[in-house]
Amino acid sequence: MMDINEIRQLLPHRYPFLLVDRVETLDLENKTISAYKNVSINEPFFNGHFPQHPIMPGVLIIEAMAQAAGLLGFKMMNATPEDGVLYYFVGSDKLRFRHPVVPGDKLQLDARFISVKRGIWKFDCKATVAGTAVCSAEIICAERKL
Repeated sequence: MMDINEIRQLLPHRYPFLLVDRVETLDLENKTISAYKNVSINEPFFNGHFPQHPIMPGVLIIEAMAQAAGLLGFKMMNATPEDGVLYYFVGSDKLRFRHPVVPGDKLQLDARFISVKRGIWKFDCKATVAGTAVCSAEIICAERKL
C-alpha cells in the first residue's frame, strides 16, 4: 500500500492534477497495481462539466489510469523523478467508456504491465466504480531521462 505522501514522491503531478489518492496493492511479481481516486463535488472541473449534472471528464479518467500505470512503471524500474526519470502519457489503444463517473464515486484504477520496448511502456488499464466498468484502455507511456 502507498499513501499520498509516497505517491507524491513518484508522480510529479500536484493539485488539482494529481488523480491517485492511494495505492491499495502493488504486486511487482505479477506487475500489477490497484489504486483509487475519491471523486468529490469539490473537484474544480465540476464547475463547468456539467454544473447541473456533474460528470468527471473522460480525459481525466484516462489520466488517472495513466498515473496509476506510471506508479507501477516507476516501482518496476525502482526509480523516481528525482533520479531524472519521467513518464509521459503518449497514447492509448482500445479505449472504451462504459459508464459516467459522478461526485461521491470511488474510482478504482487497475493497471497491468504488458510490455516495454525502447522506452515505450504499455499497460492494460481498467477503471471501475463499485464493480461496474467505467473505462478501459491500453495506456502507452514514454520513459524519458531529464
